[in-house]
Amino acid sequence: MKVRAPLTGLIAAPHTPLKAEGSLNLDAVEPLAAHLLCNGITGVFVAGTTGEGHLLTVDERMNLARRWKAVLQGTTMKLIVHVGHNCLEDARTLAAAAESAGADAIGALAPSYFRPATVPDLVDCCAAIAAAAPSTPFYYYDIPTWTGVTLPADDFLAQAAERIPTLAGIKYTNPDMARFQRCLRHAGGRFNILHGTDEALLAGLALGARGAVGSTYNFAAPIYHRLMQAFAGGDLETARAEQERSVRLVQTIARYGYMAAAKAVMGMVGVECGPVRLPLRALDPAQAKTLREDLERVGFFDWIQLVRPE
Repeated sequence: MKVRAPLTGLIAAPHTPLKAEGSLNLDAVEPLAAHLLCNGITGVFVAGTTGEGHLLTVDERMNLARRWKAVLQGTTMKLIVHVGHNCLEDARTLAAAAESAGADAIGALAPSYFRPATVPDLVDCCAAIAAAAPSTPFYYYDIPTWTGVTLPADDFLAQAAERIPTLAGIKYTNPDMARFQRCLRHAGGRFNILHGTDEALLAGLALGARGAVGSTYNFAAPIYHRLMQAFAGGDLETARAEQERSVRLVQTIARYGYMAAAKAVMGMVGVECGPVRLPLRALDPAQAKTLREDLERVGFFDWIQLVRPE
């Protein structure tokens, strides 16, 4: 298996670029990757929630992973591919394809229609997926608000450690910060626990997070770089101020329907990612105009000071 170097820094959950009629736009991955690289992003978590993974076909997800790997070749950015699916055989197909493409790691949500009822059930599901990519580090993607699976992540680590040889850690998008700390400290800090709530990154750092996966890192990375730098330097006043900007940003976008609005913001910063897929609904021109005005009002475009690719 690949060396399990922990994933660190800001890892973006990129939007999946689509053409106007809704088909996959693989040509748009390269400018998106260039934008993220120029803004200090250390990795991408592809085809997860922000990437509309569950709205893509298996073939589309495999093609997307291959395109990201080709684009990132020769860069320092890590590729983590989300392979979760309600059908475990499809998840295994995605896992095998991600390993074949050369992904640095894979991650998987729990099945969310027929859900695992116990931790052993969840371990069985994840073990089956991870076994299809036996040389690639595996992350369980804990996001109970979306999946409805509220099984304790620290118990998962305890029971999965011997069942899943490739288990590297958890993408932890869960508001329970006490459990986040338990996961960080489990087995002497053996596992890489990635913080997954942008508007609470400072809390994650205070508890010991070294890496974070988030959607607003796509278009607001400078806010979080300043936050992390201030925290590392002991300047909590500045770190808190930057975190408060993040909260205001997320609240502003969420008023318009977060997924579609966040994708619209990408266009506002010069990186077109196209529309969202049904049942999500893209913003109409009037909504997009009002969103931009709201973002200008809170100071977003002054906050981000984005670096442009050459």
